[in-house]
Amino acid sequence: MPFAPVAGYRRFISPAEAGSLPSQFASEVAGRSVLITGAGGSIGSGLCDAVAAAGPAQLALLDSSEHSLFKVHQRLDLAHASVPHAAILGSVTDAGLLDRVFSRFHPAIVYHAAALKHVPLLELNPFAAVHNNALGTYTLAQAALHHGAPTLLLVSSDKAVNPHSIMGASKRLAELTVAALSAPPCQMNAVRLGNVIASSGSVVPIFQEQIRQRAPLTVTHPDARRYFISLDEAVEAILAAGAAHCSGRILLPELGEPERIADLARFLIQAAADGAANDIPIRFIGLRPGEKLDEDLVFETEVQEGLAAGPLQVILTPTPQPAELHTLMEQLAGRLADGDLAGLIRAISSVVPEYEPSSLVLAAVGAAGTAV
Repeated sequence: MPFAPVAGYRRFISPAEAGSLPSQFASEVAGRSVLITGAGGSIGSGLCDAVAAAGPAQLALLDSSEHSLFKVHQRLDLAHASVPHAAILGSVTDAGLLDRVFSRFHPAIVYHAAALKHVPLLELNPFAAVHNNALGTYTLAQAALHHGAPTLLLVSSDKAVNPHSIMGASKRLAELTVAALSAPPCQMNAVRLGNVIASSGSVVPIFQEQIRQRAPLTVTHPDARRYFISLDEAVEAILAAGAAHCSGRILLPELGEPERIADLARFLIQAAADGAANDIPIRFIGLRPGEKLDEDLVFETEVQEGLAAGPLQVILTPTPQPAELHTLMEQLAGRLADGDLAGLIRAISSVVPEYEPSSLVLAAVGAAGTAV
């Protein structure tokens, strides 16, 4: 299936359940051991359904949320009881746990979907963002290398490009990690997605709930635009990226043109089932700290090399040497341990110079009596 979003806004109303469409890349996981991190999240659980339907030898589900992990494990028990699957409660930041997981399951493919992703919330919690998204990815990549896992695929975000948020900066650090550490026998790549429609906290469910409550639909800015992709499209892109024959690259699906969020809000109001919601207003609340009017898909310094399976655009991104990355991660860990936000921002900016910290983060640095 193509990755270009279905024309028009109709797909925003009732997005298909991920895994309901047959994947031309499902054979990549058939008969193999697969580890999915963030398995209980929206993307992770969609991947679980798609991978389980392809008949893996075994499926390991890792998530730090007990409730989310229970739900996806229960669903697999009902829908794919014949597929051996195990629920593992824990974090990708736990090196000891990862060593045990890799030793037990020997995954041939690792889909790394575990991430903290809510931009405004993470602006208030920058240490958590870097700890989970950056250091967690580094810890996972080290485990994959140590145990010789053949494939690791990071699920990334367009917010990693020219980031204004700590979430975006932390995902860029994750991209750089897999690009820098990819080496035989472990092929590592990242797939860079837009806003996934059915993911938790995405704008469409928020708008639909506001319509149900007949409350104003809150939009940040009249001109704010985003790249959207359905959950099915995202899962297919991830499976394709896991099957791509390249290493240390960023893989980008066709995302079409960015959509104006205000236009999407107007469409959902007009499409309300009873037609009585047409008087619901839209309230513009202004961009929140870390948010941008428009997202970018590639850095100016990146080189587009051609197409891979899918098709996916293959992107070569400037990458630190492994030794430089190890030093950076040690610095980040030290700043986290010390609670040194200014030092953390300086360390991030040394490898992501495009990062523009928000006024909220800079205010927090100033409140601590230090300067970036």
